[in-house]
Amino acid sequence: MTTLPDFRLETHFSRWEFTAKYNMAASDAQSLPLAELLALAGEPERAAWENLTLGYTETWGAPALRRAIARTYDAIEADHVLCFAGAEEGLYCAMLALLGPDDHAIVTVPNYQSMETLPRSICGEVSGWRLRAENGWQPDPDELRALLRPNTKLVAVNFPNNPTGAIADASTFRALAELCDERGIHLFSDEVYRGLERDASHRLPQAADLIDQGVSLNVMSKAYGLPGLRIGWIATRDRALLSRMERMKHYLSICNAGTSEVLACIALGASGTLLARNLELCRNNLRALGDFFAERPDLYAWEAPRGGCVGFARYLGADGVEAHCRRLVEEAGVLLLPASLFESPLADVPRNGFRVGYGRSGIEAGLDAWRGFLE
Repeated sequence: MTTLPDFRLETHFSRWEFTAKYNMAASDAQSLPLAELLALAGEPERAAWENLTLGYTETWGAPALRRAIARTYDAIEADHVLCFAGAEEGLYCAMLALLGPDDHAIVTVPNYQSMETLPRSICGEVSGWRLRAENGWQPDPDELRALLRPNTKLVAVNFPNNPTGAIADASTFRALAELCDERGIHLFSDEVYRGLERDASHRLPQAADLIDQGVSLNVMSKAYGLPGLRIGWIATRDRALLSRMERMKHYLSICNAGTSEVLACIALGASGTLLARNLELCRNNLRALGDFFAERPDLYAWEAPRGGCVGFARYLGADGVEAHCRRLVEEAGVLLLPASLFESPLADVPRNGFRVGYGRSGIEAGLDAWRGFLE
């Protein structure tokens, strides 16, 4: 691998995430106090927490955690799961394990930068499968077929999408999985926002359930609202791939924190409660955000996303989105993420766009500060 470029979004967050008064760009659902999470524990999980010792854990992840994760799938068993310190480590290992210098990869655009940057640093050929605003951010299956090459080894997608909140139609996603299966291509599916679909009928199947070469990435951070646990995972029936990634993990985190693994088991056992809570919060916040944008059609264009807890609005002002977002955070303490943080050499991303988050509580205070700035 060559030296990786700066992660633009994370560099921006390093400057502003914990100093801006109103983080209106957060990509996770609202977290909860430890006491509230422990109150959701069943007897076995409570006993595991109370008897926990602070030693090393298994590189693959604690057996109880892997079993709890496997229960969130239809065709996955515990030994089809490898745990990581967050989703980023899993994505990193997967790209290194799946790709080589002579391979070609296809990645949805726009995206979370590392899903694009890592393949570009590993293999010589990467193509962007563009999600188009004029098409409701839906991927075009015909465009994908035109991008395929004899050496295509990977198609990487993210639904619900970051930053647009788009969800592919179920028929498109199933056709994608079938196409990858026919051609021996791995389908890498970032599913970290699964469970936050506004309409349950839009919820997609998980790639690891659909085909043997499906690779599903998930984490406790986003839909579950527990980023401080730093627990993510890859699920796939490709056991050789899991073994390669497990050996890579020996050079990285080696193992997860035992405290986090027990707490993740509690959260997964109460997944229905947590996801319902976060989904209701997202729905309420989305209404408030929609009302705000409707007040200023001269400045903003907005289409409510299908899922997740982020969306990609457009700024119509003459000063441009970069200047607008900079003034907002510097003068009003309102943090948004402008289009420059999502630019891609693989495909065009709307230059007047910005990411806004709506998964956390307290959105009204941020909207009031935003209104005050505009006035």
